[in-house]
Amino acid sequence: MKQIIAEFCQNHNGNMDLLARMVEAAAKAGATHGKMQTILADTLAYRPQFEEGLVVDGVIKSIKRPYAAEYQRLKGLEVSQEDTLKFVDLCCQNGLVPMTTCFVRAHAYGIAQAGFKSIKVASYDCSSFPMLRELVPLFDEIVVSTGATFEDEVLHAASILKNKPFAFLHCVTLYPTPLDHMNLLRMQWLRSMAPTVGFSDHSLVGRDGLLASKAALALGADIIERHFTILDPSESRDGPVSITPQHLAKLASFAALDSQERLQRMDAEHPGWKAVCGQQRPRLSDQEILNRDYYRGRFASPRAESRNGNYMIFNWEDTPV
Repeated sequence: MKQIIAEFCQNHNGNMDLLARMVEAAAKAGATHGKMQTILADTLAYRPQFEEGLVVDGVIKSIKRPYAAEYQRLKGLEVSQEDTLKFVDLCCQNGLVPMTTCFVRAHAYGIAQAGFKSIKVASYDCSSFPMLRELVPLFDEIVVSTGATFEDEVLHAASILKNKPFAFLHCVTLYPTPLDHMNLLRMQWLRSMAPTVGFSDHSLVGRDGLLASKAALALGADIIERHFTILDPSESRDGPVSITPQHLAKLASFAALDSQERLQRMDAEHPGWKAVCGQQRPRLSDQEILNRDYYRGRFASPRAESRNGNYMIFNWEDTPV
């Protein structure tokens, strides 16, 4: 059976009632997993190079993302510990596997204690090897996105996870991702080292619909992760790359077809769909590297002796948290 992860991300806008409705809608539409994000604004790392950004000869060298504005935005999106426990229960009641993304090492144990058995690692932490080692004994299933990650880093991540049920998701860290940048054949390379592979899709729903996700399934993906919303696309930051219950129901129906039927449907309904296949081992684009520069290290754990956040431990550092 294919897995479909409904990624609620920040589409709940900090409203638990809305998040609960999203869980119920995703379950009815055919998702197998319901995923939130464990983000606390106090773990946002202040990095001065992103306060103004850097442009040289008209070329962006560093993203502009001022700390204060980002902190306030994230503060309004936090899900409390109490609501996190409710989320786990609600997913279980609706037949979904509850999942969250762990963004800092300091949260790993608490996430496990809240009842999560399945954990997601974002692309920018695929190479955070101390974090991966800490997650291994805590969770039954580890799903790792591999966008904006170099090949040697993916290989080392696989060596850490090899004795654990884990999955690698192909991901392109462009938001939204153009169809001609998908390179879905990279899943074949990932399958050479991971027992389960899939695709985390950030395509623009209003323009591209479900094409990339369906193509990934036709190419053998075991897992599809898609941002999910019950709101108008304009009502949340990730709305434009988020599918609706109607989209999800169609995706679940397509995933239920056998492999030959999926290929036949793609050929009949989406002529030219193989343009999203691309290369097995593509190089990271300049934009992906630029995104990596900002998002890798966006969050960090406060040091035990300085809980005010002035001194942070990044996920790739071996320092105890």
